[in-house]
Amino acid sequence: MYATLIDAPTLAQHVTDPRWVVLDCRHDLMNPDFGRNAFAEGHLQNAQYANIDTDLSGPKVGADGRFRGRHPLPEREQLLATLRGWGINDDSQVVAYDAHGGMFAARLWWLLRWVGHGAVAVLDGGLASWHAAGLPLVTPSAPRPTGNIAAKPALVRTVSVGELVENLDAKRLQVVDARANDRFRGENETIDPVGGHIPGARNRFFKDNLRADGRLKDAATLRQELAPIIGTPAGAVMQCGSGVTACHNLLALEVAGLPGAALYPGSWSEWCADSARPIATGPA
Repeated sequence: MYATLIDAPTLAQHVTDPRWVVLDCRHDLMNPDFGRNAFAEGHLQNAQYANIDTDLSGPKVGADGRFRGRHPLPEREQLLATLRGWGINDDSQVVAYDAHGGMFAARLWWLLRWVGHGAVAVLDGGLASWHAAGLPLVTPSAPRPTGNIAAKPALVRTVSVGELVENLDAKRLQVVDARANDRFRGENETIDPVGGHIPGARNRFFKDNLRADGRLKDAATLRQELAPIIGTPAGAVMQCGSGVTACHNLLALEVAGLPGAALYPGSWSEWCADSARPIATGPA
């Protein structure tokens, strides 16, 4: 079972195995059509397309009328139906890839773990590593038989916005923000309406988890870099702009041997939507 990362040559040996499900998670936050168009132009053999906005996220506004962030979690049953539609079974090995160092593939990795499916990995280095290995892309995409994946106890944790509001005084949780350093400081904000960060948060830009070739750093390096930032994993909460790239930090923590941190799904986009919540700017 592959539960964190898989390299391109290993994946290439299994793309025709019916027990393996490969999902293309390419996306562009500023161009919603990018991923589907890129998939149509060429993808890994037997891969299927997973859309961040529609397949891997739920409604932005909840039943209570409150804004839940730009990429809130889907309802678990809806997510399971989507996973079954991709042919995922309880015994499937799932592999997610993108063209962004795992920026979006890590979201799918985390969601599978959220419904209790541990056999899910991210293609280390994404499409760049596939090309570097001299492996081809294809254009046809055949549907798969409906899968039977069922919900199991979650392998991951979440915290709510209410818990983080309480933490402003309690200070029991260490919040870690995966956004770029300038956005964390409240500068050059082009996606969310307000710049800044949650008071008390620390910054770990998700791209700092990567080597120059787009693959994740080795476990020892990640552990050395991440441990001082998070404190104890059980007391750490990962967030970002909308709950997507925070999953990259969670993947890096898993690779580093520091499992157990939680995800704040609404992240900055939910936090800053309520003017009553405090905002910090500048460095941590």
